[in-house]
Formats: sequence, C-alpha cells, structure tokens
Amino acid sequence: MGGGFRTLPFAGNGLWFLQPRHKLLDWFAQVQPIVGFDTYEISIPSLPAAIVVNDPKNVEHVLKNNELFIKGDFFRSRSWDLFGNGIINADGELWRIQRKAGLRFFSNANLKTFINEILPPLLADTKQDLDAALHTGAIVDLQNVLLELTTRLMGKMAYDMDMHGGLPFSKAFDYASGETTNRFTNPFWKIKELVFGGRLRASIKDVRLFGRTVVAAAVEKRSSTSPEHAASKDHHDDSPIVPSALQGNLINSLLDHLPTEELVADAAMNFLSAGRDTTAQSLTWTMYTLMRHPVIVHRIREELASLSPATSPAAAQLPLSFDIVHSTALPYTLAVFNEVIRLYPPVPFELKEATADTTFPDGTFLPAKSVVLWVPWAMGRSTLIWGEDATTFRPERWLEYHDGNNTPILITKSAYENPVFNAGPRACLGKKMAELLAVYVIATLVWAYDFEEVVENKKGGCGVGGERVSQNSLTLPMEGGLPCTVKRRL
Repeated sequence: MGGGFRTLPFAGNGLWFLQPRHKLLDWFAQVQPIVGFDTYEISIPSLPAAIVVNDPKNVEHVLKNNELFIKGDFFRSRSWDLFGNGIINADGELWRIQRKAGLRFFSNANLKTFINEILPPLLADTKQDLDAALHTGAIVDLQNVLLELTTRLMGKMAYDMDMHGGLPFSKAFDYASGETTNRFTNPFWKIKELVFGGRLRASIKDVRLFGRTVVAAAVEKRSSTSPEHAASKDHHDDSPIVPSALQGNLINSLLDHLPTEELVADAAMNFLSAGRDTTAQSLTWTMYTLMRHPVIVHRIREELASLSPATSPAAAQLPLSFDIVHSTALPYTLAVFNEVIRLYPPVPFELKEATADTTFPDGTFLPAKSVVLWVPWAMGRSTLIWGEDATTFRPERWLEYHDGNNTPILITKSAYENPVFNAGPRACLGKKMAELLAVYVIATLVWAYDFEEVVENKKGGCGVGGERVSQNSLTLPMEGGLPCTVKRRL
C-alpha cells in the first residue's frame, strides 16, 4: 500500500478520529496540501487497512468500478441498524432495483410537477413563518426552517404524506445518525454502546417504526383506490407487491419494484434522509455564507431583477417556474450554490471496500477487503484542483463569459474533481432536484428578505468572527443551528 502519513506506533491516526467530526474534517484538509495528489495510509486500531485518495484519477477508479468497490461489511456492520437494506447500504441487485425505482421518481415530468405545483405553496408557508417571526422580532433558526420545508416537500412528493420537521422521527434520526458516525471513528464503539447505547437503540426503533408507518399508509391508500387490487392480493412481507395505478410518487415506485414491505420501509427511510437532510443542510450553509458575503447577495438580486422588465426592485413576486430555474436564466445563483457545496459538501467523506486486489492509476496497490476513503471536504479545498484561492468563496469560478455576451455561462466541473454528488454508476439520483430546489429557494428568500446572523459565544465555535461548524453526523448539519434575525425587503 501507499506510504503512511503521521502514523503513530499502535495508535496510528486514531487520536484524530476520536476528535469531534468537524476537527477530523479539518485534519483531512490540513493533510491534503502536504500530500497533494499522493495516496496515504491511515492506521486505526481494530479497523481494516485503509487508504485516502486525493487524486481525481484515483477517485474515478473507485467510482467507475461499482462491482470492485462496494459498501462492504465494514460500512454495513456500522450502519445496518439505521439504514437496513436501503440504497445507502445496498450493493448488487438490491441496489440496482432501488436505483431503478428512484430513477422513475426523479423523471423530468415529476421534477416539473415538483417545482411548479408542490414547492410554491409550501414555500409560501415558509415565508409566512418568517413574516410572523419578523413581526415579533423573534430569532429564527434558519436551519430548522429549511428542514421543515424539505421535510414537507419530500413528504408530499415522495410519500404523499403531510410530514413536518418537528416529528419525533426527525430528532431520533438526527441522534442515530450522529451515533452511527461515531462507529466509523471510534474503534471502541461496541463497548461504548453496550453501556451507554440505550438512547441510540430507542432512536433507531423510532426511525424503523416511522418507516413501517409510511409504508403501511401507502399500502392502505393503494388498496382504497384500487378495490380489485386489494381483493386479489394480500400484502405479506414475503410476497411481491403488484404495481398499482398510483405511480407518481416514490413510495409507489418502491412498492412496485421491491418484493417486501420491510425492504420498502428501509428504502423509504434512506431516500427520505438523502432528500430532506442533505438539501436542507446545503441550503443552510448557503444562507449562512450569504449572510457573510453581502456583495454576493447584491449580485444575486441583480440577476433576479433581470428576469423580466416587470421584476423591478419594487416587485414583490419573482416570475419563477420550472422553465426559469431549469434553464440558463439564473447561472449566478446556481454558481453560488455550487460554490457553497464545494466548501460544505453535504456528505463530507465517503468510503468503499475493495472486493479484490486492485492497483490504482498512481500505482498504489490495495489488497482485497481493504477500505478506501475520499474526502470531498478536503478535495474542495485542494489548490491542485481549484487554484491558490481554493479556500476562498468565489462563485465566479463556476462561470465564464463569451465575447459580446454579458450573460455568464455555467462551467461544468468533473465529478471526479468535485465528487459532491458522487459519480459513475452511483451518481446521485437527486442532483437535478437539489439544484432546481436550491435555485428556487435561494432566489425566493434572497429577493424577499434580509437575514443577519446572530453570533453567540455558544455552540458551533461561533464567537465573534468565528466560523460555524458541523455536528457529528453522516451528513453536514450545522452545530447549534443557524440563528438569525429577519427583515422584509418587499
């Protein structure tokens, strides 16, 4: 294997992995400029041999070879309680079936319905909540506001249910996700959970129960709208579920493709986590970054004002639609989102397990059963990929201007240089939905409101001038939320 970096006797790099997750991410970012594109080994007691790859060519080797690099036993043994047989954990045929179901859900027709019909009324409710807060002068946790929005969106479109971010399920999942993360960084997690794992076990039980509730509601709705189907088929866990006429949402697509309700429940919770959590978190980091870059806010508003002559500074409503956010009409706004998730990737590190011996493009040999990691958090700060200003927030790096044309063109970056949405066979199914939603929400909020961060000497390293950090999780929630004050512009 490739040579090690700062490998200590016995303890290896384990001391870093026992730190809060945000400090571990910063350690990866500090190592990255020292090693450049070189592969390095990490050594942690009780964990399998592992390497970290930084070179986009090596990342491509992993992501293109979906049968060679799998989630594997190391990942599944730690995440099984929470994700079961869902797409986050799955390999092989079970993964392919769930991906096929997801592809049908994320069709262009569904995305158009999502943007034009489902999102506007729910976003109007979000604005009502913000208006209520500004009238009372209350401090708003914008992270909670955005999580409420994405939970309701996923609930309505994916499961045809009225879901809310304040559900007990949400708190249970957030806690379970953080504790599951600790299993990857603490070699003594089994001992810890044996003594202190009561809350985790209760949280996982709540999550699994919610998944079964979602499926039961969908099955009941299918039966009530298709009496002949209900009469002819009794849905047992070990019997295939026959497709129904209701195929517009994700839960029906999963019911049509998966053989048991237990599998459907696992898949439903996986897609819910991927759809609501990562999107809300990405929007949270976007709004946080914009609060600290008022010049960028001004440029977004200039772009929005150019949508049509009617969109003047006095216009209360933007002419937003699927055709607008899906086109090249708002390249700067999308560039802002791309730049934020470059620096704050919703899944900040990834890992796979090799099913066979393999040699990487840089010559690194990796034995079977070994683990390979890549860290989008660190790669997004690589000067070899992004230039000397890699740590600077600069949306313009995503744009180029052609002679005689004042409208910028969005630049496409290699997914292996910027693996925020994964790449290859496992490329994120919800990438387009996340981009459309982000542009629509950013445009709406930035046009209507001014937000000001409430800086406290509390959680998140948020002393005066301090940077907010992420909490322990498999994704990137903001520690302590995003408290802010709200003012109406229009």
